[in-house]
Amino acid sequence: LKSPDYTMEQMIKALELLRSEYRFRGYIHAKAIPGADAALVHRLGLLADRLSVNIELPSERSLSALAPDKTRQAILTPMAQVRDGVAAGRELVKYKGAPRFAPAGQSTQMIVGASPERDVDILRLTQGLYRKYRLKRVFFSAYIPVAENALLPALGTKPPLLREHRLYQADWLLRFYGFDAGELLDDTHPDLDPYLDPKCSWALNHLELFPVDVNRCEYEMLLRVPGIGVKSARLIVASRRFSKIGFYQLKKIGVVMKKAQYFITCCELPMCTVNELTPQGVRSLLLPKPNKKKVDERQLMLDFGE
Repeated sequence: LKSPDYTMEQMIKALELLRSEYRFRGYIHAKAIPGADAALVHRLGLLADRLSVNIELPSERSLSALAPDKTRQAILTPMAQVRDGVAAGRELVKYKGAPRFAPAGQSTQMIVGASPERDVDILRLTQGLYRKYRLKRVFFSAYIPVAENALLPALGTKPPLLREHRLYQADWLLRFYGFDAGELLDDTHPDLDPYLDPKCSWALNHLELFPVDVNRCEYEMLLRVPGIGVKSARLIVASRRFSKIGFYQLKKIGVVMKKAQYFITCCELPMCTVNELTPQGVRSLLLPKPNKKKVDERQLMLDFGE
């Protein structure tokens, strides 16, 4: 509205009404506007729980082509300010009554499918943002044209919802499972597998590491087994201190055995592992069975989730 500063001033007035007049103490997530004055960003951060500066597109070339009113520097400057403000706020928390600046940190969002970047470019950027700006989340939004605009490309097919879903799964691996973007994708394989989730795809490309003995292997390796999540990996480590874990105990713990059973060894494992099956054989077993009715991308997103 009119200018970045004017827009931010209106947002600040709205938040001041919520916090002061209506005494709202709940969670507020506010968007900092690229190009706004640093003092306004600071005021907004004192009123909101989380701030976000949307990076919009994965590369500077795409940003200049599709959103020429925004620049990469105008986006990264407030992002760095929010990072430093959050860090300073953590130091002030020891002083009772000190104002907190965006105590829930910051996030960003980028559009997927409007520009030609591959998944490897998006994951590298995502990892860089986490490391340099200490973001809490990177959100991905499948490109859906919503208005007539000469700059925006036409969408010849359906919105890339499945691609968005795969990127969220890969993002989860970066944040909680100890994976590096370079382990999941590289210039030789620049896109995520649309038929298998990223952890299954990675495991099938590294069969020399499997199967692993769930009663012996380290926690970090357990996290890399398809079908084993953070919670179930912790329960396995805690439980095996008292007795050996078998197939049925793993199911009770919450391990998704239809995936994990090919990559582990344990007591009473009824299925063949990757030692007896070829990579193609394991892949065919992991692929979802086709339904008689036509399945759209939203249904695939549910079927493929770990």
